[in-house]
Amino acid sequence: MMKAIQVTRYGGTEVLELREVELPEPGPGEVRVKLAYAGVNFIDIYTRTGLYARSHTYANEPPFTLGREGCGTVDAIGPQDGAQVHGLAVGDRVAWCLALGSYAQYACVPAWRLVKIPDGMSRKLATALMLQGCTAHYQTHSLFALEPGHSCLIHAASGGVGRLMVQLAKLRGAIVFATVGSAQKAEQARALGADHVIEYREQDFAEVVLRETFGEGVDVVYDSVGRSTIAGSIRCCKRRGTVSNFGAASGAVTSIDPLELAEAGSLFFTRPHMADYMRDAQEVGWRASEMFAHAQAGRIQVAIDRVLPLAEAATAHGILEGRGTTGKLLLAVD
Repeated sequence: MMKAIQVTRYGGTEVLELREVELPEPGPGEVRVKLAYAGVNFIDIYTRTGLYARSHTYANEPPFTLGREGCGTVDAIGPQDGAQVHGLAVGDRVAWCLALGSYAQYACVPAWRLVKIPDGMSRKLATALMLQGCTAHYQTHSLFALEPGHSCLIHAASGGVGRLMVQLAKLRGAIVFATVGSAQKAEQARALGADHVIEYREQDFAEVVLRETFGEGVDVVYDSVGRSTIAGSIRCCKRRGTVSNFGAASGAVTSIDPLELAEAGSLFFTRPHMADYMRDAQEVGWRASEMFAHAQAGRIQVAIDRVLPLAEAATAHGILEGRGTTGKLLLAVD
């Protein structure tokens, strides 16, 4: 038996229950990981509330063990039966994202989703660089591949993903506009390299972007906030630019009028699933290895906001939903 945080029904933080459940057995091509840390992410909130209940990519019917990101050591390897485990061995330090079940003492993970943690890297840092790090990577390197001279707007720039996106965008030579919720967070965004920092409670971010770009707008808007920002994001995007709505911190965007995109300048609008940018072992390895290398070389700073025990998963969700973090939020499992 093991301890796990399970969702027994969709709803608020009250549906998260610490339970004793059966120890999972790895199937073909799977590896059982003894967890050290689980990452807490908005995707967990969307899963808990049922926002993804109808998603072909992320749907899960209760009861299930929550969490799509974690790290630990390989505890057991499932039967081969032709399935590859990519050279993993019992005792290897590994991390992953997008496989469900990390809010637990043990989880069975498809081997192709696992990456080895480099020597000298802490397990906390490796966890922080998986879901949030790879999100920042695919947004800036693939969804809209930033190049020198491009301009971008990054919402929630002091959050876990936003901090990393600001730094990656600057590494790729882009001009960065960043929105934040306080003067303290504004200083943090500037320290990370943001060129223009906008306190969205004090200023209309779209007006600031349009003024600073002489009415042209930015090449791409990375919008993880959703309902409260999406109209402004569309308004300040350049003609034939791209708006990526990859989160719903203020609520989900439920509809976009295609004619609105045309009138705004023939914009490209996307609501991506990260899984489509982490399709196979090669893509997972590429994104994770680049983020690990950036961190080890000191090219990016990664902030661990706080670490809470597994039993306080509900508290962690409340903090994240309240947008009360300035970095990565982790659950300590071992």
